[in-house]
Amino acid sequence: MSGYDVPAMFNLDGNVAIVTGASSGLGVAFAVGLAQAGAQVVLAARRADQLATVSNRIREAGGRCLTVPTDITDPVQCTQLIARAKAEYGRVDILVNNAGVGAGGPALHDTPEQFSHVIDVNLKGTYWMAQAFARAADDGGVVVNVSSILALTTARLPHAAYSASKAAIIGLTQDLAAQWSGRRNIRVNALAPGFFPSEMSDQYPDGYLARMADERTMLGRLGRVEELAATLVWLVSPAAGYVTGQTIVVDGGAVLT
Repeated sequence: MSGYDVPAMFNLDGNVAIVTGASSGLGVAFAVGLAQAGAQVVLAARRADQLATVSNRIREAGGRCLTVPTDITDPVQCTQLIARAKAEYGRVDILVNNAGVGAGGPALHDTPEQFSHVIDVNLKGTYWMAQAFARAADDGGVVVNVSSILALTTARLPHAAYSASKAAIIGLTQDLAAQWSGRRNIRVNALAPGFFPSEMSDQYPDGYLARMADERTMLGRLGRVEELAATLVWLVSPAAGYVTGQTIVVDGGAVLT
């Protein structure tokens, strides 16, 4: 059989990928996975010391990366991040909007400041980063906005602000895909993880994740971060070149239970 090479379609050699929230949790898995697939990775987060740790891990494995401490709630810093990446590597191809915060508590107890902070980081930060990226992606590119299954179902814990922000990301993703896929050659998709161990899930009560894995997933286990990273690599690669405006759920079947 000839005419196409499917394995080669997953190769990211020559691509420049920006990952926000890259200092911990799923962001680390995303950054490492992209580097393993051949991308030059730009690591962004507020915690510079933890970015350095991730950077060392990637470089020790033979990858190339750049760290840029960034607060994505500031549109100016978002633009500066993209400019720094482009100055270093000459181009930007991939944006993974992973930075996010969670705040769990009864809805009647949320203060305006708490709710606004979640929206500012999770939704507005995603928008400012996508906007800055699209302005600089001269040859087109790919944006992946990290949502959550909590945009689609409940987790039996109160997460009103978080769930609202992640549901809004799905709507934002669809609109940006409609605006940019044809005119700017920028594919925009969302990734909705289920129950994965992460820094954010460390805040949950003891035994909560294990119980959710047993009761809520068809596979009866937690997700492995490498499974999520592999899905991301597919989604940003030429292998997913005909996929845009979609929300890819990676949850072991949890939203269906």
